[in-house]
Amino acid sequence: MSKSGVESARPRVVVFETNATSLDNEAGLASGWFDAGLSPRGEQQARELGERRRHDAFAAVYCSDLTRAARTAEIAFGERGIPIVRDVRLRECDYGALSRHPAADIEALRASCIALPFPGGESYEQCVARVSAWLADAGAAHPGGHVLVIGHRATLYALEHLLRGAPLDRMITAPWSWQPGWTYSEARP
Repeated sequence: MSKSGVESARPRVVVFETNATSLDNEAGLASGWFDAGLSPRGEQQARELGERRRHDAFAAVYCSDLTRAARTAEIAFGERGIPIVRDVRLRECDYGALSRHPAADIEALRASCIALPFPGGESYEQCVARVSAWLADAGAAHPGGHVLVIGHRATLYALEHLLRGAPLDRMITAPWSWQPGWTYSEARP
């Protein structure tokens, strides 16, 4: 095992993309494990993701089982013949009693929920443990391969922590900035 607790068998390249814009995103709500669908704008973003990644040769597309991530994967890659695998371990952080509260409420509490769970939910350390287990399994299934992950902010925080050694507290308190994908090669930036 490596220092981060992830076994050495990994996909050679992991590409992360966020789920497209959901109805809750547009309403300013933090969904957590609530199963919000994509907005019309999100459906267009998913088509753009498929176009942007049309030449990438992925062994598989893994996504959270939540509709906003799974639907992003289906719209972007459903017609390419790439296996799309839904996995509960790639979910957003469970905000528990605060699910579907204003996103600003979650932002205000993020730093205090690194080790301690959100009320009735989970902590970011628990999210990292979920993603770590997924990463080991994906490495066993696709050693040396290229995989795409469609997930959420908690998924990204976990990948940054596990594959780049980024401190969770810094990741979670940094301003959120979307970009068109994050690539992890051989577990390095």
